[in-house]
Amino acid sequence: MNVNPIFQPLVAVLWCLIPFFIIARIVKTSWFKGKLGEFLVNLSARCLLNRFRYHLIKNVTLPTKNGTTQIDHILVSEFGVFVVETKNMKGWIFGSAKQPFWTQKIFKSNYTFQNPLHQNYKHLKTVQALLGLSNQQVHSVVVFVGSSRFKTPLPDNVTQGLGYVRYIKSKKDFVLSPRQVAKARAKVASGRLKASWATDRAHARHVKRLVAERHNTVAKSPSGWSLKLLIFPVLLLGIGAVAVNAVSNFFTEAAAIGTQHTPDQRVERSPQPVFRQLETKA
Repeated sequence: MNVNPIFQPLVAVLWCLIPFFIIARIVKTSWFKGKLGEFLVNLSARCLLNRFRYHLIKNVTLPTKNGTTQIDHILVSEFGVFVVETKNMKGWIFGSAKQPFWTQKIFKSNYTFQNPLHQNYKHLKTVQALLGLSNQQVHSVVVFVGSSRFKTPLPDNVTQGLGYVRYIKSKKDFVLSPRQVAKARAKVASGRLKASWATDRAHARHVKRLVAERHNTVAKSPSGWSLKLLIFPVLLLGIGAVAVNAVSNFFTEAAAIGTQHTPDQRVERSPQPVFRQLETKA
């Protein structure tokens, strides 16, 4: 009996579940949420801001005295240089400009995270030092995307959704000349580190080390439990699919071998009549 057709649908389903599981796992990571938020800000900036007046530079990693700092977006214009920090979060957000940590509330659970204004302050000062600009020429902007809602009064430069576009357009005083704009763009291009996976990993290690030093703990490797949790179920699914396919092939070959060793059936034939030529007498 050929059992291979029985197992083939199961093997096909298992192999289809592997990429589905990987995608579902990646979508839930903070890395993907951050990249999605940056993409939405990038797309809206290109669509809603005049590209001849506002020059967008995304994913900028700049060297600092003790490591690196990574900036989501920089917008250079005659109205100033806007340093944009993106947060893709859900739930209720509580905080104030001076608090070191803000609170995210999802149903009955509370989570704390660093005040994004404080986080963006280092970005702002790094850009300011690189370009040699004053406080009036560089602006900090924080953008929350996703289904988050502010539950406390926040400064005007902390925005939700497309609110950051309105904030940027509200700056109407010319603080940079066209020549200064071109010079600022060139300095960012020459001063930034090459955008690559290696640069991102090095910055991630630097951030983890700073967090560990702040809390007096040991910095963990970036390829920690999140990567293991992703790889282990995928390996199980892959091994299961291979095992099922191997069992299916085994039964198929066994059935084929059994068919080859089946004794041939003999067919008895009825004797053919013999015709004798009659002798004729002389």
